[in-house]
Amino acid sequence: MATRLYGLGTWAFKHRRFVLGFWVVALLAMGVLSQSVARPPSTAFSIPGTQSQEAIDLLNQKFPAAAGASARIVFAAPAGHELTEPTLTSAVDATLAQAKAAGQVVAVTNPFTEGTVSKDGTIAYADAIYTVPVANITNRSKAALERSAQPAHAAGITVAFAGGVITPAGAKSSEGLGILIAYIVLAITFGSLLAAGLPLITAIIGVAIGILSINALGAVVDLSSTAPILATMIGLAVGIDYALFISHRYREHLAEGLEHAQAAARATATAGSAVVFAGLTVVIALTGLAVVNIPFLTVMGLAAAGTVVIAVLIAITLLPALMGFAGSRITAPKGALRSAATGGEPKASASLRWARIVTRHSVVTIMAGLVVVLLLAAPELDMHLGLPDAGSQPVGSTARTAYDLLTKGFGPGFNGPLTIVVDAPNSVNPTAVAETAVAGLKSLPDVQNISPPIQNSTKDVTIVIVTPKSGPNATGTANLVNHIRAEAVKIQTASGIRVLVTGQTAVNLDVSAKLSAALPIYVLVVIGLALILLMMVFRSLFVPLKAVVGFLLSIAASLGIVVFIFQQSHLDRLFGVTDPGPIVSFLPILLVGVLFGLAMDYEVFLVIRMRENFVHGIDARSSVQRGFDESGRVVMAAALIMIAVFGSFVLTNDLVTKSIGLSLAVGVAIDAFIVRMTLVPAAMALMGSRAWWLPGRLGRLLPNLDLEGAKLQARMSPSTPEDHEGNHVDIPEITALVTAEVDA
Repeated sequence: MATRLYGLGTWAFKHRRFVLGFWVVALLAMGVLSQSVARPPSTAFSIPGTQSQEAIDLLNQKFPAAAGASARIVFAAPAGHELTEPTLTSAVDATLAQAKAAGQVVAVTNPFTEGTVSKDGTIAYADAIYTVPVANITNRSKAALERSAQPAHAAGITVAFAGGVITPAGAKSSEGLGILIAYIVLAITFGSLLAAGLPLITAIIGVAIGILSINALGAVVDLSSTAPILATMIGLAVGIDYALFISHRYREHLAEGLEHAQAAARATATAGSAVVFAGLTVVIALTGLAVVNIPFLTVMGLAAAGTVVIAVLIAITLLPALMGFAGSRITAPKGALRSAATGGEPKASASLRWARIVTRHSVVTIMAGLVVVLLLAAPELDMHLGLPDAGSQPVGSTARTAYDLLTKGFGPGFNGPLTIVVDAPNSVNPTAVAETAVAGLKSLPDVQNISPPIQNSTKDVTIVIVTPKSGPNATGTANLVNHIRAEAVKIQTASGIRVLVTGQTAVNLDVSAKLSAALPIYVLVVIGLALILLMMVFRSLFVPLKAVVGFLLSIAASLGIVVFIFQQSHLDRLFGVTDPGPIVSFLPILLVGVLFGLAMDYEVFLVIRMRENFVHGIDARSSVQRGFDESGRVVMAAALIMIAVFGSFVLTNDLVTKSIGLSLAVGVAIDAFIVRMTLVPAAMALMGSRAWWLPGRLGRLLPNLDLEGAKLQARMSPSTPEDHEGNHVDIPEITALVTAEVDA
């Protein structure tokens, strides 16, 4: 791999105008395509293999009129007044008339005739029934519904909308702050504003192409609003980090005395090999989300994985080309030049001093690190999963206002009604079946209200709306759903009649259950593939096992902190969490996928330098210290950049985005600073040369990826050994050889 990437780096440096032009054209082309075919994010949501989805599919097939969306319009009288006052009643009626005239609305209920006014007369609600699902409601129809509130507003009535038809404005972009912090970190790391700018330029171009491609893909695939947000997070973070690693190695080679073209090619060969592998692990982890078989999560993973692929391609092509344009304006760090000139031992940097401490006290370091991580992970034992409801929306948003008003006027269960679907196609008297079903529901615990049964034209499908006493995420509501479904099994066994439970609350429960069941399988698949890949890279059995154990510790600690803040309500004001609640159900599996790939990045970039020193004859402990000294500073910078990028998304108002950003920022911090930069060198020193043991038979089965470039070095100087500084001779010979191969 290193030899081929050497040739690619040489070619990109030499043909830099062509490479730059290619990526600029790709950016412009995707921009034009995106603007031509892009459509708004989809709110379509399906969960194959669950009872909720089975009920939805049944309604779409046999009761399409009931499959349309509905928007709940909530009214609250001014202080000291009641909605039953003639003036306020007239204002409500005027709003309802305008709502009925909004596009795609087939009917609007009246709270004064339907009895949906609170006992004290201060709060009421009406339902606008649409002919199409939420995903098919046009922006024009949504805007007309929002304008219908004007007559009520003019009378001093508070109007809010629930039901997901009126969605909040997109979250404010916050990645700019992360990019600014990343630039500061890069400038400090490189000591050069120009060198610091290259990783940012390549990362921004890569993310722009990735997001534009995702938007264009939205013309044929349903994309949630979270998909481009996740892709932006991951794309920026890995794009900057990958370019950082290659740029850092480039300046190291300049310090060794190589020409700029040779240094760029060598950096692409060595650090670029690690980048390709690191990107591959991220892609595997993200595409592996498809095993969960939840379409929106699969699309999120594939979208983010595509952005990572673009980031890798740009890092190994556009970055060498930009190095060619920069030329001699990028120089080796002064300290490295002095070290290379003297040929002596490198000055004891902070990284080297830290490595010496943790390797000399390996057992104490490992024990202390484990105690810290396990304490951080402890809250995870109390983790509850669920999907956010309107109660988690920012205070002041229309969905949150409607949620609070409905809770105040009618009880928390009105925000999480259950839809009971009775399918009796062969029943002699379907109406009697429906009445029996309603009678049975009334006797169940935690039921506040039951609507009259609604039947389709053939009378074989009946819908009943059950309003629980408890809220959507309450244990009582979950127990009610489980109880109804348990009774439904008995009914179907006895009579063949199906009774299905759906609705947003039931959907949330089904998603959480499906994700919980899929998580162990997903973890096993990802970890299994990672072990194989890591064994190929490091030619070791124990190093991959250590890497996976460290990753599991990072995941546990990250989830523990998220539970501590979002669920247990500690430090909630600091992070802008308005109300504690369950952890977003897809967060653990998403965190596993994303953080796994990022954790393996740091594992590769740290340990590959340790292996390079070990295979070049340095003893095990010294190779750990020297490898850490060579890569510790840049890995620390990479971690700080990722923390800044992910942490910037905590500033958004959207709870899902906030929780994803915080969990990834915390996860990277724990994995980089506690696991990779503390526990890993301690464990490597403790294992000594045994760390690089690989059974002979297994070693013959596994291909040698040669990420450290040993084969390349052998071709460069077959008769001259490499010294401890990594200097080689006969560079022009290999440059000509590889360039000839590429040109051929």
